[in-house]
Amino acid sequence: MSDGREEREEQEQRRKWEKERKDREDDRERDWEHDGDQERRDSRAADALEIAALDAAVRAESGRRTRRSFLAAALAAAGGYSFYRWIDRSPGSQLIQRPLRKMLDFNARVSHAVFEERGLAPTFPVAKSMELRTNGNYGLKMDLVPETYRLQMVGVKGAKRLPQYVEDVTAWEYGYAAKKEAGPVEHDTKVAPKTEATVGNGPKAKADPNGDAGMGEGPMMQGGQASTMVSATGDAKQETKMSPAFEKAFADLKKAQGKKRPRGQEEAGMSDSTLDPGTPGLLLTMDELTSLPHHELVTEFKCIEGWSQVVHWGGYRLADLIAKYPPEPRLDGSLPKYVYMETPDGDYYCGYTLQACMHPQSLLVTEMAGRPLAQWHGAPIRLHMPIKYGYKQIKRIGLIAYTDSKPDDYWTKLGYDWYAGL
Repeated sequence: MSDGREEREEQEQRRKWEKERKDREDDRERDWEHDGDQERRDSRAADALEIAALDAAVRAESGRRTRRSFLAAALAAAGGYSFYRWIDRSPGSQLIQRPLRKMLDFNARVSHAVFEERGLAPTFPVAKSMELRTNGNYGLKMDLVPETYRLQMVGVKGAKRLPQYVEDVTAWEYGYAAKKEAGPVEHDTKVAPKTEATVGNGPKAKADPNGDAGMGEGPMMQGGQASTMVSATGDAKQETKMSPAFEKAFADLKKAQGKKRPRGQEEAGMSDSTLDPGTPGLLLTMDELTSLPHHELVTEFKCIEGWSQVVHWGGYRLADLIAKYPPEPRLDGSLPKYVYMETPDGDYYCGYTLQACMHPQSLLVTEMAGRPLAQWHGAPIRLHMPIKYGYKQIKRIGLIAYTDSKPDDYWTKLGYDWYAGL
């Protein structure tokens, strides 16, 4: 019996020990959990303090950078506005501010230095060509009588020894007639039409933006403002009062012109490079021009307004004309730098470098799309120079003059680039 009791007591004691051991282990686990919770709470508190400090630092840095950005933006805006005001208030140079004109001249020098006007324009198959659209009738207000056409050339080497030499090329009188055919009339989008006059009769009649129906009765033939000299609203521009000295010089010029058409009647006015009365030179007939080797070219005509067309041209290389009638060398043996061209009435004019005129693709055009050049395209002879924009490709050439001075240019006087290179 005692053995059974002792065994039970021993088992009871063992259960008591195990319970105490388990209680101790549970206590240790609770202590560990408590300590872990505390550590975690302490860690979270430290993290929160660190995050708060970082947030404060970020807000401070963001505020500093924001203030600096606003200050920089304000300074940039003020600088930009001041720069704009400086340009806007700068003295003008040919209808644009002088800094802009200097930038155009700088771009021209860079382009000329890089390309030297020697690159060839791309050529195309004749099948891709079309007749050139009409655009700009400066110097073409009336038809030119073909029999009266002469190409004036000034500054030619040994001109006095040639049979075409005359003492005064400006004395030659060109004949004009009312337009016989209403060509494709395209109104110049830069100005408003002045009247609803038409060109032609019957079903072929077309609206005429010149306002004189091709009869030479518009304001330009009366010595007044040309059809393009209107404001954006279509109203005539106010005339500027001339000084007495200028009025006298103008009167003397008109007297020298006699019954000739007034010169320089378009918006840009008379060219500063136009010939003075009494200028000697050559008068070439069309037969003399067409005796040069004939060439054909299919190239792209590019307008500054953004459109272009592939055109089939026929005519004579300007380089061949220059070779036959070369410029008079200077004292040091060098050649003049520039060539000046204008229409017979002096209404439109362009200046070029001699190098551009010697370009193998610079063509004196007498044919377009396989047909003789039409009056509205500049007959009897016009210039095609594919390395230049269209406004440098003068129509109805009446004068070619060699010069050392940079020639005047119609659209340059109205704010465009003189170089106009492609």
